[in-house]
Amino acid sequence: SKPLVIPRPKSAAMATPDTDRLKQCLDLAMTRPSEAIEATQAWLKVARTMAERAGAKQCQAMAYTRIEGWPEAAALFLSARDDTPVNEPDERARLGALAGNSYLAGGDPAAALAALDLARGDTAGGTDQNLRGGIEVDRARALVALGRNDEAAAALTEARILAPKNHQAWLLSATLSRRRGKLADAQQQIERAAELMPVDPEVGLEAGVIAVLSGHDDAARKSWLSVIKAAPGSPAARTAQGYLDQLGVSAAPSEK
Repeated sequence: SKPLVIPRPKSAAMATPDTDRLKQCLDLAMTRPSEAIEATQAWLKVARTMAERAGAKQCQAMAYTRIEGWPEAAALFLSARDDTPVNEPDERARLGALAGNSYLAGGDPAAALAALDLARGDTAGGTDQNLRGGIEVDRARALVALGRNDEAAAALTEARILAPKNHQAWLLSATLSRRRGKLADAQQQIERAAELMPVDPEVGLEAGVIAVLSGHDDAARKSWLSVIKAAPGSPAARTAQGYLDQLGVSAAPSEK
């Protein structure tokens, strides 16, 4: 699953004691999650405002993601969203998206979709187009997991419009197009993903699969060799080598 993005306080210029405490807590959550969970429990006992409660819950949720407590993290992110004022729609959406990602990581795509639909509703009053696009990408991931591929394709179309530089939107579009037998669309989409993120091993893997299904074994070989070169020893590289083995190809010395 894709890594969670930590929601940071909006800017140093807007820093308050609460946002400073949140930043310190998030830093602790990333390195010593058990200590962060204890600290946030104490924080919640003395929190006097909804903003403080939202910050404490957000930090506690992030700590749970570090120990793979996905249901706990998701519930806390949603609770933090509920404590965030409705006049901060992008922040509410971001927290809802983090809940959705937590449910996805925990293998519950139905709950993920419900959280992401909440987040999408929040963005209606916001201004962050990239956030809206990212939420559509995550909705697509949940929809694919639920076998609702047509709806996933629609979500990815929306994501590409909202956030045309989001390479994940193009990569997942290519993968879904390929699975639906739309190889010409898949080729165009993977080429755009590669333009946006030339050294992403996942893009290289997908480009090779699309190429081999289109009858272009040499192009597939080059894509998979590029993955091995870019990320030697990684899971993606091992997958690439497995694909090359199926073609009866080993990494040529000149191309390692």
